[in-house]
Amino acid sequence: MAGRTARARVTRVRADSSGASEQADVLAAEEPLGIRIDGQAVSLTMRTPGDDLDLAAGFLLSEGIVASPADIASMRVCDGQRCGHDHAGPDEAMGNIVDIALRPGLTVRPGLGRAFLTSSACGVCGKASIEDLHVPGRFDLFKDPVEVPADVLAALPDTLRRAQRVFERTGGLHAAGLFSAAGELLVVREDVGRHNAVDKVIGWALQADLLPLGGRIILVSGRASFELVQKAVVAGIPVLAAISAPSSLAARLAADAGLTLVGFLRGGSMNVYSGIERISVLR
Repeated sequence: MAGRTARARVTRVRADSSGASEQADVLAAEEPLGIRIDGQAVSLTMRTPGDDLDLAAGFLLSEGIVASPADIASMRVCDGQRCGHDHAGPDEAMGNIVDIALRPGLTVRPGLGRAFLTSSACGVCGKASIEDLHVPGRFDLFKDPVEVPADVLAALPDTLRRAQRVFERTGGLHAAGLFSAAGELLVVREDVGRHNAVDKVIGWALQADLLPLGGRIILVSGRASFELVQKAVVAGIPVLAAISAPSSLAARLAADAGLTLVGFLRGGSMNVYSGIERISVLR
């Protein structure tokens, strides 16, 4: 399996009279990961290698396929031959495949429609219809009483950045961090795809049997899209914060689901798009 970074030779060009020079660079790795459920290929996603079981578990939860760790009988990273397939493709031969067995009686819903390439920039690619985009949440976020001081939220981006070890080397990865209401970083995951980073976080929580993630905050390093709001709702996370802007659909879903959505969390300020009652401000 490939590592999280890859080395490359680049030509460093300067606009001034110093010209150009050859030097080494470190890039964030991007490789395909196939996900198979009970022998059926359901997704091929582009991701940064590492935490692949977390990613697969988060995918299962986000798609509404599983609801608890007991729904997963087994997961393993393997190549095509070791997964019991007669013909291993090039990605499978690299070990870039997660083979999953669900508990007896639990099956993949018809029309999952994800059995083709999903780019690292798209977590909803492969959906067959608008209706397929929405996965109902099992947890009532309106009942989550958590309150988060605004100064605690304001400090989270610096904490997340310090924990982004691969980003420090490459500058090319997104991150998602799960925090307590007091600002303690519980887990961080990095990936070339924002949706993958969030899936890795909630997949970690699923396997640790921590769902619902009541009273927690998830911070994402980029913008907040519809799909990221939905993933937070499915995991029972009451507060989603983003360094950049949310989309209109993300803000609408957050309000409908009872999720506190914070955007432009940077420089000691923030915009709260829904759920302002959870943000306490010193007056």
